[in-house]
Amino acid sequence: MPAWSSSWQLPDQIADVLPSEARHIEELRRLFLDAARSYGYELVMPPLLEHLESLLTGTGEALGLQTFKLVDQLSGRTLGLRADTTPQVARIDAHLLNRSGVARLCYCGPVLHTRADRPHATREPLQFGAEIYGHAGLEADLEAQRLALDCLKASGVTDLMVDMADVRIVSSLLAGSSLGASTLERIHAALAAKDAGELDALLAGLQGSLSPEAREGMKALLQLYGDEQVLLEAEKALPRMPGVHEALQNLKWLASHAPDVRVSFDLADLRGYAYYTGTRFAIYGQGAELARGGRYDEVGAVFGRNRPAAGFSLDLKELVSVLPPRPLRAAICAPWGDDATLNAAIARLRAGGETVTCMLPGHENEVNEFDCDRELTLTAGHWVVQARA
Repeated sequence: MPAWSSSWQLPDQIADVLPSEARHIEELRRLFLDAARSYGYELVMPPLLEHLESLLTGTGEALGLQTFKLVDQLSGRTLGLRADTTPQVARIDAHLLNRSGVARLCYCGPVLHTRADRPHATREPLQFGAEIYGHAGLEADLEAQRLALDCLKASGVTDLMVDMADVRIVSSLLAGSSLGASTLERIHAALAAKDAGELDALLAGLQGSLSPEAREGMKALLQLYGDEQVLLEAEKALPRMPGVHEALQNLKWLASHAPDVRVSFDLADLRGYAYYTGTRFAIYGQGAELARGGRYDEVGAVFGRNRPAAGFSLDLKELVSVLPPRPLRAAICAPWGDDATLNAAIARLRAGGETVTCMLPGHENEVNEFDCDRELTLTAGHWVVQARA
């Protein structure tokens, strides 16, 4: 087979973005950044490439496995292509800004994954996110949720649902038990899969270090998912440990401040358990999970500044894939020519925000990304815009 026959093929789950979809993505990027700015968030642009030890400091094994690695030809050190932007933003907050009060930061840029995090997903998401540092109260958690919801509503997503949980419920139930990392990982996996048999077997091995009440509470979590009634059931089914009670009250407060969307709970959902430190949420719409966020107070600790943090992120490429395609953008067709008055008229229209496409000789009837519903014509010695026949 000739070498050129496959030279145009891209790696698996890496794809070109073609004009209509690229325009949609770019419109949403601008829309979301404007929405974040309206909340007071400042834009930062971390580098795509960093020294590996900085990029992965404190992020855990999962992100390390997702990170592409290469050698810097200048220094000989190992570099990484970021798989998530949040640790970089935490570094910026801790070392470069180092503000004493609240810092609101947002970003939008590509990340790269060695493996897609779900079937049919891209390995090159375009990640948009917003982080708020310096406030430990639930107001920051709520602001992150509201900004995420505002962005998704503005993008045209309908029938949104927020699903919430709190990692402190499980950590409080397991407090005091001497669990190895592998056992803890298996417990979290059993909870996420609602695997009662596996969970029973794992808890049976913890009888010496886990109280009967805590074991029963862990088993009860498998059934604690659904609407707000779940929180009432949880108050009865779970032991009254300080961490558990506080987490349930926080979830109840957040739900009471989200009156215009459906809210659900899954108290066994521990996705990102090694990352989040409190409430976490996922937003669903168009039949897919569209955004994920929560509280991650430990994210800046490895950079020498352990302060409160909350936020969210989403993939603009994935969002566009579940939204209806945008119609072609309206434009004005103009003849190509050297006439000074024609070129001046075109320049005025473009300066006023119009898209003006000059039809090159011999290509007048070709279709492209723009819907030329008007045309620039010479009438009585003046160039005027008219509806296209």
